[in-house]
Amino acid sequence: MKMRGAQIFFECLKKEGVDVIFGFPGGSVLDLYHEMSNHDIRHILVRHEQGAAHMADGYARASGRVGVCLVTSGPGATNTVTGIATANMDSVPMVVFTGQVPTPLIGDDAFQEVDIIGITRPCTKHSYLVRNVNDMASVIKEAFYLARTGRPGPVVVDLPKDVIQAQTEFKYPRKVDLPGYRPTLEAHTGQVSRAYQLIKKAKTPVILAGGGIIISGSSPELIKLSGLLKVPVTCSLMGLGAFPAVVPDAEGGERPNPFWLGMLGMHGTYQANMAITHADVIFAVGARFDDRVTGKISTFAPKAKIIHVDVDPTSISKNVEVDVPIVGDCKNALQQMIRLAESDPVENLEEVRTPWLTEIAGWRSDYPLSYCQSVEIIKPQYVIEKLYEISRGDAIITTEVGQHQMWTAQFFKFNHPRGLLTSGGLGTMGYGFPAAIGAQAAFPDRLVIDIAGDGSIQMNIQELSTAVCNKLPVKVAILNNCYLGLPRQWQELFYERDYTGSCMEGSPDFVKLAEAYGAVGLRAARPEDVEPVIREALSIKHPVLIDFLVAKEEGVFPIVPPGKSITEMLLT
Repeated sequence: MKMRGAQIFFECLKKEGVDVIFGFPGGSVLDLYHEMSNHDIRHILVRHEQGAAHMADGYARASGRVGVCLVTSGPGATNTVTGIATANMDSVPMVVFTGQVPTPLIGDDAFQEVDIIGITRPCTKHSYLVRNVNDMASVIKEAFYLARTGRPGPVVVDLPKDVIQAQTEFKYPRKVDLPGYRPTLEAHTGQVSRAYQLIKKAKTPVILAGGGIIISGSSPELIKLSGLLKVPVTCSLMGLGAFPAVVPDAEGGERPNPFWLGMLGMHGTYQANMAITHADVIFAVGARFDDRVTGKISTFAPKAKIIHVDVDPTSISKNVEVDVPIVGDCKNALQQMIRLAESDPVENLEEVRTPWLTEIAGWRSDYPLSYCQSVEIIKPQYVIEKLYEISRGDAIITTEVGQHQMWTAQFFKFNHPRGLLTSGGLGTMGYGFPAAIGAQAAFPDRLVIDIAGDGSIQMNIQELSTAVCNKLPVKVAILNNCYLGLPRQWQELFYERDYTGSCMEGSPDFVKLAEAYGAVGLRAARPEDVEPVIREALSIKHPVLIDFLVAKEEGVFPIVPPGKSITEMLLT
Protein backbone atom coordinates (compact mmCIF):
# COMPACT_ATOMS: atom_id res chain seq x y z
CA MET A 1 0.00 0.00 0.00
CA LYS A 2 1.29 3.42 -0.90
CA MET A 3 1.76 6.10 1.76
CA ARG A 4 2.10 9.83 1.58
CA GLY A 5 5.43 11.33 2.60
CA ALA A 6 3.84 12.65 5.78
CA GLN A 7 2.79 9.13 6.78
CA ILE A 8 6.21 7.74 5.93
CA PHE A 9 7.79 10.44 8.11
CA PHE A 10 5.97 9.26 11.23
CA GLU A 11 6.43 5.58 10.45
CA CYS A 12 10.18 6.25 10.29
CA LEU A 13 10.15 8.06 13.63
CA LYS A 14 8.26 5.16 15.15
CA LYS A 15 10.93 2.75 13.87
CA GLU A 16 13.59 4.92 15.53
CA GLY A 17 11.79 4.91 18.87
CA VAL A 18 11.01 8.63 18.90
CA ASP A 19 8.52 9.49 21.63
CA VAL A 20 8.57 13.29 21.60
CA ILE A 21 9.03 16.05 19.01
CA PHE A 22 9.70 19.69 19.86
CA GLY A 23 8.26 21.84 17.12
CA PHE A 24 6.51 24.86 15.68
CA PRO A 25 4.21 24.62 12.62
CA GLY A 26 4.26 26.63 9.41
CA GLY A 27 3.04 26.39 5.85
CA SER A 28 5.63 23.97 4.49
CA VAL A 29 5.11 21.39 7.27
CA LEU A 30 1.35 21.59 7.79
CA ASP A 31 0.89 18.21 6.09
CA LEU A 32 3.09 16.71 8.81
CA TYR A 33 1.08 18.42 11.52
CA HIS A 34 -2.15 17.23 9.90
CA GLU A 35 -0.85 13.65 10.04
CA MET A 36 0.59 13.93 13.55
CA SER A 37 -2.62 13.18 15.46
CA ASN A 38 -2.72 9.71 13.89
CA HIS A 39 0.47 8.67 15.66
CA ASP A 40 1.46 8.07 19.26
CA ILE A 41 4.22 10.66 19.41
CA ARG A 42 4.06 13.56 21.83
CA HIS A 43 4.41 16.99 20.28
CA ILE A 44 5.60 19.87 22.47
CA LEU A 45 4.70 23.20 20.92
CA VAL A 46 7.51 25.68 21.55
CA ARG A 47 7.28 29.46 21.47
CA HIS A 48 10.41 29.99 19.35
CA GLU A 49 12.26 27.60 17.05
CA GLN A 50 15.56 28.20 18.84
CA GLY A 51 13.82 26.81 21.90
CA ALA A 52 12.87 23.69 19.92
CA ALA A 53 16.49 22.99 19.02
CA HIS A 54 17.70 23.51 22.60
CA MET A 55 14.89 21.33 23.96
CA ALA A 56 15.84 18.51 21.58
CA ASP A 57 19.43 19.00 22.70
CA GLY A 58 18.52 18.88 26.41
CA TYR A 59 16.40 15.79 25.83
CA ALA A 60 19.33 14.09 24.11
CA ARG A 61 21.95 15.02 26.71
CA ALA A 62 19.77 13.93 29.61
CA SER A 63 18.58 10.65 28.09
CA GLY A 64 21.33 9.61 25.69
CA ARG A 65 18.73 9.21 22.94
CA VAL A 66 18.46 11.23 19.74
CA GLY A 67 16.56 14.49 20.18
CA VAL A 68 14.13 15.56 17.46
CA CYS A 69 12.68 18.90 16.45
CA LEU A 70 10.45 19.96 13.57
CA VAL A 71 10.17 23.47 12.14
CA THR A 72 8.93 25.17 9.01
CA SER A 73 10.97 26.61 6.16
CA GLY A 74 12.68 29.99 5.96
CA PRO A 75 12.80 31.79 9.31
CA GLY A 76 11.62 28.67 11.11
CA ALA A 77 14.70 26.85 9.85
CA THR A 78 17.15 29.71 10.41
CA ASN A 79 15.92 30.15 13.98
CA THR A 80 17.30 26.68 14.78
CA VAL A 81 20.84 27.45 13.64
CA THR A 82 22.16 28.55 17.06
CA GLY A 83 20.78 25.38 18.60
CA ILE A 84 22.30 23.26 15.84
CA ALA A 85 25.71 24.90 16.29
CA THR A 86 25.46 24.39 20.06
CA ALA A 87 24.77 20.68 19.62
CA ASN A 88 27.53 20.34 17.05
CA MET A 89 30.19 21.85 19.31
CA ASP A 90 29.19 19.58 22.20
CA SER A 91 28.63 16.38 20.16
CA VAL A 92 24.91 16.03 20.87
CA PRO A 93 22.84 13.51 18.83
CA MET A 94 19.97 15.42 17.28
CA VAL A 95 17.91 15.34 14.08
CA VAL A 96 16.40 18.63 12.95
CA PHE A 97 13.59 18.34 10.38
CA THR A 98 12.98 21.54 8.43
CA GLY A 99 10.26 22.26 5.95
CA GLN A 100 11.16 23.51 2.49
CA VAL A 101 9.28 25.09 -0.40
CA PRO A 102 8.16 22.67 -3.20
CA THR A 103 11.07 21.37 -5.26
CA PRO A 104 10.10 23.26 -8.46
CA LEU A 105 10.41 26.53 -6.51
CA ILE A 106 13.80 25.84 -4.91
CA GLY A 107 16.23 28.50 -6.06
CA ASP A 108 13.50 30.94 -7.12
CA ASP A 109 13.48 33.00 -3.89
CA ALA A 110 10.00 31.67 -3.11
CA PHE A 111 8.12 32.80 -0.01
CA GLN A 112 9.91 31.47 3.10
CA GLU A 113 12.63 29.79 1.07
CA VAL A 114 16.15 29.60 2.45
CA ASP A 115 19.11 27.35 1.67
CA ILE A 116 19.21 25.75 5.12
CA ILE A 117 21.55 23.03 3.84
CA GLY A 118 24.11 25.63 2.82
CA ILE A 119 23.63 27.61 6.01
CA THR A 120 24.03 24.62 8.34
CA ARG A 121 26.70 22.65 6.45
CA PRO A 122 29.54 24.09 8.63
CA CYS A 123 27.77 23.28 11.91
CA THR A 124 26.18 19.86 11.33
CA LYS A 125 27.49 16.35 11.12
CA HIS A 126 25.57 16.01 7.86
CA SER A 127 22.66 17.66 6.03
CA TYR A 128 20.11 16.21 3.58
CA LEU A 129 17.72 17.77 1.10
CA VAL A 130 15.12 15.12 0.23
CA ARG A 131 14.13 15.71 -3.41
CA ASN A 132 12.21 12.46 -3.95
CA VAL A 133 9.69 10.76 -1.69
CA ASN A 134 11.28 7.40 -2.56
CA ASP A 135 14.40 8.53 -0.68
CA MET A 136 12.65 9.73 2.48
CA ALA A 137 12.80 6.51 4.51
CA SER A 138 16.45 5.78 3.73
CA VAL A 139 17.48 9.38 4.43
CA ILE A 140 15.74 9.41 7.82
CA LYS A 141 17.34 6.06 8.69
CA GLU A 142 20.76 7.45 7.79
CA ALA A 143 20.12 10.68 9.67
CA PHE A 144 19.46 8.90 12.95
CA TYR A 145 22.38 6.54 12.40
CA LEU A 146 24.78 9.41 11.75
CA ALA A 147 23.46 11.45 14.67
CA ARG A 148 24.06 8.72 17.25
CA THR A 149 27.18 6.90 16.05
CA GLY A 150 30.88 7.72 16.15
CA ARG A 151 31.22 11.25 17.45
CA PRO A 152 27.53 12.16 17.79
CA GLY A 153 26.16 15.35 16.35
CA PRO A 154 23.20 17.14 14.75
CA VAL A 155 21.85 16.16 11.36
CA VAL A 156 19.48 18.36 9.30
CA VAL A 157 16.85 16.81 7.03
CA ASP A 158 15.18 19.34 4.71
CA LEU A 159 11.74 18.23 3.47
CA PRO A 160 10.12 20.06 0.51
CA LYS A 161 6.35 20.38 0.72
CA ASP A 162 5.67 18.41 -2.46
CA VAL A 163 7.83 15.52 -1.22
CA ILE A 164 5.81 15.41 2.00
CA GLN A 165 2.61 15.23 -0.10
CA ALA A 166 3.83 12.67 -2.66
CA GLN A 167 3.09 8.93 -2.41
CA THR A 168 5.21 5.79 -2.57
CA GLU A 169 5.50 2.37 -0.94
CA PHE A 170 6.98 2.43 2.53
CA LYS A 171 10.11 0.34 2.95
CA TYR A 172 12.30 1.07 5.95
CA PRO A 173 15.90 -0.09 5.51
CA ARG A 174 17.07 -2.72 7.99
CA LYS A 175 20.61 -1.34 8.08
CA VAL A 176 22.69 1.58 6.91
CA ASP A 177 25.57 1.15 4.49
CA LEU A 178 27.70 4.28 4.12
CA PRO A 179 31.03 3.25 2.57
CA GLY A 180 32.69 6.55 3.45
CA TYR A 181 31.59 6.45 7.08
CA ARG A 182 33.16 3.77 9.26
CA PRO A 183 33.78 5.07 12.80
CA THR A 184 36.63 3.29 14.56
CA LEU A 185 35.20 1.99 17.83
CA GLU A 186 37.80 -0.55 18.91
CA ALA A 187 40.97 1.10 20.16
CA HIS A 188 44.26 -0.22 18.80
CA THR A 189 45.62 -2.72 21.35
CA GLY A 190 49.23 -1.79 20.65
CA GLN A 191 48.59 1.88 21.28
CA VAL A 192 46.66 1.12 24.46
CA SER A 193 49.57 -1.02 25.65
CA ARG A 194 52.03 1.82 24.92
CA ALA A 195 49.80 4.18 26.87
CA TYR A 196 49.57 1.82 29.81
CA GLN A 197 53.34 1.46 30.03
CA LEU A 198 53.66 5.24 30.23
CA ILE A 199 51.09 5.46 33.02
CA LYS A 200 52.67 2.52 34.83
CA LYS A 201 56.06 4.23 34.96
CA ALA A 202 54.67 7.68 35.75
CA LYS A 203 55.31 9.43 39.04
CA THR A 204 52.82 12.27 38.61
CA PRO A 205 50.04 11.07 36.26
CA VAL A 206 46.68 12.77 35.73
CA ILE A 207 43.54 11.60 33.93
CA LEU A 208 41.73 14.33 31.98
CA ALA A 209 38.14 13.26 31.30
CA GLY A 210 35.94 15.07 28.81
CA GLY A 211 32.40 14.83 27.53
CA GLY A 212 33.31 11.71 25.55
CA ILE A 213 33.24 9.73 28.80
CA ILE A 214 29.60 10.66 29.33
CA ILE A 215 28.61 10.16 25.69
CA SER A 216 30.16 6.68 25.61
CA GLY A 217 28.72 5.65 28.99
CA SER A 218 32.19 4.86 30.33
CA SER A 219 32.04 6.58 33.71
CA PRO A 220 32.17 3.22 35.59
CA GLU A 221 35.34 2.28 33.71
CA LEU A 222 36.90 5.67 34.45
CA ILE A 223 36.19 5.30 38.17
CA LYS A 224 37.56 1.75 38.21
CA LEU A 225 40.75 2.65 36.35
CA SER A 226 41.44 5.63 38.61
CA GLY A 227 41.06 3.35 41.64
CA LEU A 228 43.24 0.58 40.21
CA LEU A 229 46.09 2.93 39.32
CA LYS A 230 45.45 5.55 42.02
CA VAL A 231 45.53 8.32 39.43
CA PRO A 232 43.74 11.62 40.18
CA VAL A 233 41.09 12.84 37.74
CA THR A 234 40.21 16.28 36.43
CA CYS A 235 37.35 17.02 34.05
CA SER A 236 36.57 19.58 31.43
CA LEU A 237 33.29 21.44 31.83
CA MET A 238 31.62 18.92 29.52
CA GLY A 239 33.02 16.02 31.54
CA LEU A 240 31.61 17.08 34.92
CA GLY A 241 29.68 14.19 36.43
CA ALA A 242 31.84 11.55 34.75
CA PHE A 243 33.83 11.18 37.98
CA PRO A 244 32.20 11.61 41.42
CA ALA A 245 33.13 14.71 43.38
CA VAL A 246 32.20 13.03 46.68
CA VAL A 247 32.16 9.48 48.02
CA PRO A 248 30.22 7.92 50.94
CA ASP A 249 31.74 8.17 54.40
CA ALA A 250 31.52 5.73 57.30
CA GLU A 251 28.58 7.59 58.89
CA GLY A 252 26.38 7.38 55.81
CA GLY A 253 27.17 10.91 54.70
CA GLU A 254 29.66 12.04 52.11
CA ARG A 255 33.24 13.23 51.95
CA PRO A 256 35.34 14.72 49.14
CA ASN A 257 36.70 12.17 46.71
CA PRO A 258 40.48 12.20 47.30
CA PHE A 259 41.13 11.46 43.62
CA TRP A 260 38.92 14.30 42.37
CA LEU A 261 40.80 17.43 41.29
CA GLY A 262 37.81 19.47 40.13
CA MET A 263 37.37 21.23 36.83
CA LEU A 264 40.39 22.26 34.78
CA GLY A 265 41.09 25.50 32.94
CA MET A 266 40.18 29.16 32.96
CA HIS A 267 37.89 28.85 35.99
CA GLY A 268 39.29 25.54 37.17
CA THR A 269 40.52 24.70 40.63
CA TYR A 270 44.03 25.54 41.75
CA GLN A 271 44.87 21.87 42.30
CA ALA A 272 43.61 20.81 38.86
CA ASN A 273 45.61 23.45 37.02
CA MET A 274 48.75 22.79 39.06
CA ALA A 275 48.43 19.02 38.72
CA ILE A 276 48.20 19.22 34.94
CA THR A 277 51.19 21.57 34.85
CA HIS A 278 53.31 19.24 37.01
CA ALA A 279 52.09 15.98 35.47
CA ASP A 280 54.59 13.70 33.76
CA VAL A 281 51.81 11.76 31.98
CA ILE A 282 48.34 13.02 31.00
CA PHE A 283 45.78 10.42 29.98
CA ALA A 284 43.12 12.44 28.15
CA VAL A 285 39.93 10.52 27.38
CA GLY A 286 37.13 12.06 25.31
CA ALA A 287 38.40 15.62 25.74
CA ARG A 288 39.38 17.97 22.92
CA PHE A 289 41.83 20.38 24.63
CA ASP A 290 39.89 23.54 23.88
CA ASP A 291 41.40 26.94 24.69
CA ARG A 292 39.43 27.35 27.93
CA VAL A 293 41.13 24.18 29.21
CA THR A 294 44.67 24.76 27.98
CA GLY A 295 45.20 28.48 28.42
CA LYS A 296 48.41 29.50 26.64
CA ILE A 297 49.18 26.45 24.50
CA SER A 298 52.97 26.86 24.61
CA THR A 299 52.99 26.53 28.40
CA PHE A 300 50.38 23.78 28.72
CA ALA A 301 51.58 20.60 30.48
CA PRO A 302 55.26 21.30 29.74
CA LYS A 303 56.53 18.13 31.47
CA ALA A 304 53.93 15.65 30.28
CA LYS A 305 53.76 12.85 27.80
CA ILE A 306 50.21 13.11 26.50
CA ILE A 307 47.95 10.16 25.66
CA HIS A 308 44.74 11.06 23.86
CA VAL A 309 41.74 8.78 23.32
CA ASP A 310 38.97 10.01 21.06
CA VAL A 311 36.51 8.41 18.63
CA ASP A 312 37.02 11.38 16.30
CA PRO A 313 40.49 11.17 14.72
CA THR A 314 40.36 14.84 13.69
CA SER A 315 40.31 15.87 17.36
CA ILE A 316 43.64 14.22 18.12
CA SER A 317 46.62 16.60 17.93
CA LYS A 318 44.26 19.30 16.66
CA ASN A 319 45.05 21.71 19.49
CA VAL A 320 47.76 19.95 21.50
CA GLU A 321 50.41 17.62 20.08
CA VAL A 322 50.08 14.17 21.64
CA ASP A 323 52.60 11.39 22.14
CA VAL A 324 50.27 8.38 22.03
CA PRO A 325 47.17 8.85 19.85
CA ILE A 326 44.40 6.30 20.34
CA VAL A 327 41.41 6.43 17.98
CA GLY A 328 38.41 4.57 19.33
CA ASP A 329 35.46 4.52 21.66
CA CYS A 330 36.36 5.69 25.17
CA LYS A 331 34.63 2.71 26.79
CA ASN A 332 36.57 0.21 24.70
CA ALA A 333 39.90 1.92 25.38
CA LEU A 334 39.25 2.09 29.13
CA GLN A 335 38.17 -1.55 29.26
CA GLN A 336 41.42 -2.56 27.58
CA MET A 337 43.38 -0.38 29.99
CA ILE A 338 41.63 -1.96 32.98
CA ARG A 339 42.53 -5.45 31.77
CA LEU A 340 46.17 -4.40 31.51
CA ALA A 341 46.09 -2.83 34.97
CA GLU A 342 44.64 -6.00 36.46
CA SER A 343 47.05 -8.35 34.68
CA ASP A 344 50.18 -6.20 35.00
CA PRO A 345 49.78 -4.07 38.15
CA VAL A 346 52.09 -1.23 39.17
CA GLU A 347 54.65 -2.45 41.69
CA ASN A 348 54.66 -0.70 45.09
CA LEU A 349 51.67 1.37 43.97
CA GLU A 350 51.04 3.06 47.32
CA GLU A 351 54.68 4.04 47.65
CA VAL A 352 54.81 5.34 44.09
CA ARG A 353 51.63 7.42 44.22
CA THR A 354 51.61 8.73 47.82
CA PRO A 355 54.02 11.67 47.28
CA TRP A 356 51.98 12.87 44.29
CA LEU A 357 48.62 12.57 46.05
CA THR A 358 50.11 14.30 49.12
CA GLU A 359 51.29 17.23 47.01
CA ILE A 360 47.83 17.54 45.45
CA ALA A 361 46.19 17.42 48.89
CA GLY A 362 48.43 20.31 49.92
CA TRP A 363 47.35 22.43 46.96
CA ARG A 364 43.72 21.60 47.71
CA SER A 365 44.13 22.58 51.36
CA ASP A 366 46.07 25.79 50.70
CA TYR A 367 43.91 27.12 47.85
CA PRO A 368 40.34 25.79 48.15
CA LEU A 369 37.37 27.21 46.30
CA SER A 370 35.92 29.72 48.75
CA TYR A 371 33.73 32.78 49.22
CA CYS A 372 32.62 34.94 52.14
CA GLN A 373 28.89 34.87 52.86
CA SER A 374 27.78 38.00 54.72
CA VAL A 375 24.65 38.34 56.84
CA GLU A 376 23.16 40.96 54.53
CA ILE A 377 23.82 40.04 50.90
CA ILE A 378 23.25 36.71 49.17
CA LYS A 379 26.39 35.36 47.58
CA PRO A 380 25.63 33.38 44.41
CA GLN A 381 27.93 30.54 45.49
CA TYR A 382 25.79 30.12 48.59
CA VAL A 383 22.71 29.60 46.44
CA ILE A 384 24.50 26.90 44.42
CA GLU A 385 25.62 25.09 47.57
CA LYS A 386 22.10 25.21 49.02
CA LEU A 387 20.61 23.87 45.79
CA TYR A 388 23.01 20.92 46.04
CA GLU A 389 22.35 20.38 49.74
CA ILE A 390 18.55 20.51 49.53
CA SER A 391 18.33 18.46 46.33
CA ARG A 392 20.96 16.06 47.72
CA GLY A 393 22.59 16.30 44.34
CA ASP A 394 19.78 14.23 42.84
CA ALA A 395 18.77 16.67 40.13
CA ILE A 396 19.41 17.33 36.48
CA ILE A 397 21.06 20.74 36.39
CA THR A 398 21.07 22.92 33.30
CA THR A 399 22.73 26.29 33.04
CA GLU A 400 22.73 29.28 30.82
CA VAL A 401 26.16 30.81 30.09
CA GLY A 402 28.07 33.21 32.28
CA GLN A 403 29.19 33.58 35.89
CA HIS A 404 26.36 31.41 37.19
CA GLN A 405 27.53 28.62 34.86
CA MET A 406 31.05 28.72 36.30
CA TRP A 407 29.85 28.94 39.91
CA THR A 408 27.67 25.91 39.21
CA ALA A 409 30.66 24.00 37.82
CA GLN A 410 32.69 24.94 40.89
CA PHE A 411 30.22 24.60 43.77
CA PHE A 412 27.61 22.01 42.72
CA LYS A 413 29.04 18.55 43.33
CA PHE A 414 28.32 16.48 40.23
CA ASN A 415 28.48 12.79 41.05
CA HIS A 416 26.68 11.16 38.13
CA PRO A 417 26.86 11.39 34.34
CA ARG A 418 24.18 13.42 32.51
CA GLY A 419 23.55 15.50 35.62
CA LEU A 420 24.87 18.72 34.06
CA LEU A 421 23.57 20.05 30.74
CA THR A 422 25.40 23.17 29.63
CA SER A 423 26.62 24.83 26.46
CA GLY A 424 30.36 24.25 26.61
CA GLY A 425 31.82 24.82 23.17
CA LEU A 426 29.57 27.53 21.75
CA GLY A 427 28.72 29.24 25.05
CA THR A 428 25.09 29.86 24.11
CA MET A 429 23.16 32.26 26.31
CA GLY A 430 19.53 31.17 26.40
CA TYR A 431 20.41 27.48 26.24
CA GLY A 432 19.67 26.36 29.79
CA PHE A 433 15.95 26.93 30.18
CA PRO A 434 14.75 25.22 26.99
CA ALA A 435 17.31 22.46 27.60
CA ALA A 436 15.75 21.98 31.04
CA ILE A 437 12.32 21.62 29.41
CA GLY A 438 13.76 18.98 27.08
CA ALA A 439 15.30 17.11 30.00
CA GLN A 440 12.03 17.29 31.94
CA ALA A 441 10.17 15.88 28.93
CA ALA A 442 12.61 12.96 28.92
CA PHE A 443 12.28 12.43 32.68
CA PRO A 444 8.91 13.74 33.91
CA ASP A 445 9.50 12.54 37.48
CA ARG A 446 13.05 13.90 37.93
CA LEU A 447 13.90 17.22 39.53
CA VAL A 448 15.24 19.55 36.81
CA ILE A 449 16.73 22.92 37.74
CA ASP A 450 17.96 25.60 35.37
CA ILE A 451 20.54 27.85 37.05
CA ALA A 452 20.44 31.13 35.16
CA GLY A 453 21.57 34.72 35.09
CA ASP A 454 19.24 37.67 34.77
CA GLY A 455 20.70 38.38 31.33
CA SER A 456 20.70 34.94 29.75
CA ILE A 457 17.29 33.84 31.08
CA GLN A 458 15.69 36.60 29.00
CA MET A 459 17.04 35.10 25.77
CA ASN A 460 14.36 32.37 25.77
CA ILE A 461 12.11 33.24 28.68
CA GLN A 462 9.05 32.92 26.42
CA GLU A 463 9.41 29.14 26.87
CA LEU A 464 7.82 29.56 30.30
CA SER A 465 4.59 29.23 28.36
CA THR A 466 5.81 25.91 26.92
CA ALA A 467 6.64 24.58 30.38
CA VAL A 468 3.31 25.67 31.83
CA CYS A 469 1.13 24.41 28.98
CA ASN A 470 2.88 21.03 28.92
CA LYS A 471 2.88 20.63 32.73
CA LEU A 472 6.67 20.34 32.89
CA PRO A 473 7.62 21.41 36.43
CA VAL A 474 11.05 22.87 35.68
CA LYS A 475 12.60 25.06 38.38
CA VAL A 476 14.56 28.16 37.38
CA ALA A 477 17.03 29.73 39.83
CA ILE A 478 17.99 33.20 38.59
CA LEU A 479 21.17 34.62 40.15
CA ASN A 480 20.14 38.22 39.61
CA ASN A 481 23.06 40.63 39.93
CA CYS A 482 21.68 43.25 37.53
CA TYR A 483 24.65 42.75 35.19
CA LEU A 484 25.87 40.61 32.37
CA GLY A 485 28.20 39.10 34.93
CA LEU A 486 31.19 37.76 33.01
CA PRO A 487 31.44 40.76 30.65
CA ARG A 488 31.29 43.00 33.73
CA GLN A 489 34.01 40.99 35.47
CA TRP A 490 36.26 41.11 32.41
CA GLN A 491 35.63 44.86 32.11
CA GLU A 492 36.61 45.25 35.75
CA LEU A 493 39.80 43.19 35.43
CA PHE A 494 40.98 43.83 31.88
CA TYR A 495 39.14 46.91 30.49
CA GLU A 496 39.78 49.64 33.08
CA ARG A 497 36.34 49.23 34.68
CA ASP A 498 34.58 50.46 31.57
CA TYR A 499 31.17 48.81 32.08
CA THR A 500 29.68 49.84 28.74
CA GLY A 501 26.86 47.51 27.77
CA SER A 502 27.03 45.13 30.73
CA CYS A 503 24.52 46.78 33.09
CA MET A 504 21.12 45.09 32.81
CA GLU A 505 18.90 48.10 33.43
CA GLY A 506 15.26 47.60 32.60
CA SER A 507 15.00 43.91 33.47
CA PRO A 508 11.45 42.84 34.33
CA ASP A 509 10.06 41.89 37.71
CA PHE A 510 10.72 38.18 37.27
CA VAL A 511 8.14 37.16 39.87
CA LYS A 512 5.38 39.05 38.11
CA LEU A 513 6.57 37.80 34.73
CA ALA A 514 6.44 34.20 35.92
CA GLU A 515 2.90 34.76 37.20
CA ALA A 516 1.90 36.34 33.90
CA TYR A 517 2.89 33.12 32.14
CA GLY A 518 0.98 31.02 34.66
CA ALA A 519 4.10 29.83 36.50
CA VAL A 520 4.96 30.38 40.17
CA GLY A 521 7.27 33.27 40.98
CA LEU A 522 9.31 33.46 44.20
CA ARG A 523 12.01 35.82 45.43
CA ALA A 524 14.88 35.68 47.93
CA ALA A 525 16.37 39.04 48.90
CA ARG A 526 18.37 38.09 52.01
CA PRO A 527 20.56 35.12 52.97
CA GLU A 528 17.97 33.78 55.42
CA ASP A 529 15.43 33.62 52.58
CA VAL A 530 17.48 31.25 50.42
CA GLU A 531 16.83 27.89 52.04
CA PRO A 532 13.08 28.27 52.68
CA VAL A 533 12.48 29.61 49.18
CA ILE A 534 14.33 26.67 47.60
CA ARG A 535 12.40 24.19 49.74
CA GLU A 536 9.11 25.83 48.79
CA ALA A 537 10.00 25.79 45.09
CA LEU A 538 10.96 22.12 45.16
CA SER A 539 7.70 21.21 46.87
CA ILE A 540 5.59 22.71 44.04
CA LYS A 541 4.69 20.41 41.14
CA HIS A 542 4.57 23.26 38.66
CA PRO A 543 7.08 25.46 36.83
CA VAL A 544 8.71 27.79 39.36
CA LEU A 545 10.99 30.76 38.78
CA ILE A 546 13.04 31.99 41.76
CA ASP A 547 14.60 35.45 41.66
CA PHE A 548 17.69 35.45 43.92
CA LEU A 549 18.93 39.01 44.45
CA VAL A 550 22.67 38.35 44.76
CA ALA A 551 25.80 40.44 45.26
CA LYS A 552 26.14 42.65 42.20
CA GLU A 553 29.92 42.65 41.80
CA GLU A 554 30.88 39.16 42.91
CA GLY A 555 33.54 37.60 40.69
CA VAL A 556 34.29 34.06 39.56
CA PHE A 557 37.66 32.96 40.89
CA PRO A 558 40.08 31.48 40.08
CA ILE A 559 40.29 33.08 36.66
CA VAL A 560 43.10 32.69 34.13
CA PRO A 561 43.50 35.95 32.17
CA PRO A 562 43.20 35.55 28.40
CA GLY A 563 46.47 34.54 26.79
CA LYS A 564 48.05 33.45 30.07
CA SER A 565 49.19 30.07 31.33
CA ILE A 566 46.76 28.10 33.51
CA THR A 567 49.25 28.52 36.37
CA GLU A 568 48.82 32.31 36.21
CA MET A 569 45.52 32.25 38.07
CA LEU A 570 43.97 35.27 39.73
CA LEU A 571 42.68 33.77 42.96
CA THR A 572 40.71 36.79 44.26
